[in-house]
Amino acid sequence: MLLDRLKKDGVITPPSFLPSNTHYLVRMGSEAYGCATDSSDVDVYGWCIPPREIVFPHLAGHILGFGKPPEKFECWQQHHVKDVKYQVEYDFSVYGVVHYFNLVMNNNPNMVDSLFVPDRCILHETQAAQIVRENRTAFLHKGCWHTFKGYSYNQLKKMSSKEPKEGSNRYELIKKHGYDTKFASHVIRLMLECQQILEEQTLDLERNSQLLLAVKRGEWTEQQVREFFSTKEKYTEELYQKSSLQYKPDQDRIKSILMHVLESHYGSLDNAVKEVDAEKKCLREVKSGMERYGF
Repeated sequence: MLLDRLKKDGVITPPSFLPSNTHYLVRMGSEAYGCATDSSDVDVYGWCIPPREIVFPHLAGHILGFGKPPEKFECWQQHHVKDVKYQVEYDFSVYGVVHYFNLVMNNNPNMVDSLFVPDRCILHETQAAQIVRENRTAFLHKGCWHTFKGYSYNQLKKMSSKEPKEGSNRYELIKKHGYDTKFASHVIRLMLECQQILEEQTLDLERNSQLLLAVKRGEWTEQQVREFFSTKEKYTEELYQKSSLQYKPDQDRIKSILMHVLESHYGSLDNAVKEVDAEKKCLREVKSGMERYGF
């Protein structure tokens, strides 16, 4: 596996548990969107399952609120990793599975995209990762309108920034086109992805590859990009109101998927998690409601 080889070669320094416990590793960025060029970066995202005591600190004897907080693991990142064997430079981001689930559940655009990459972009996928991929549409909800639009607006602001470092890629793009066409392509992509999720409740990252390439080549003016954003903002707001997509994430279902993934990795979780059966859960909710109203 890529991480094992790079660690053995001494070019990455992840936590010791990470390479052998990484379940999902994918190429992101332009390659996933079908619009890569020779100068495109190679971004690699993924998730791993840390040791059981990190996910369930009480198994190590920790009492919440007492003493030093236990070790946490959310993400390992390492950038500009040179793979001499294949003449590639990688930027790595590998998340702990719980943090990854939370980010996807909140419809973080990068994390959502990582679940919907085309098969050719998957570098490593275990049976546990297949469980998540097979259930990926369960993470989608109307909150995508807020997150994708917010990311798109942020790219819109960066697109017109006229203070790039001389000699940088941004400097050359602005010098050639008058604005940053790479950020412009992100503006277009994010709004189209948002529209697709609200309309179809799924995501095809390569659908608009030719359009994105045209934007990156500077075939759109800055004004056209701004008008596109404005039009799509209004249109997706209408979609938000009428879409049949769930309003918010189904946390119970997503937690069930997470538990399934953890059990596939650790084995039985009987000693780690106490499940409340449906009857007891119902009685507890009834009791809580009665107490709330003074009964």
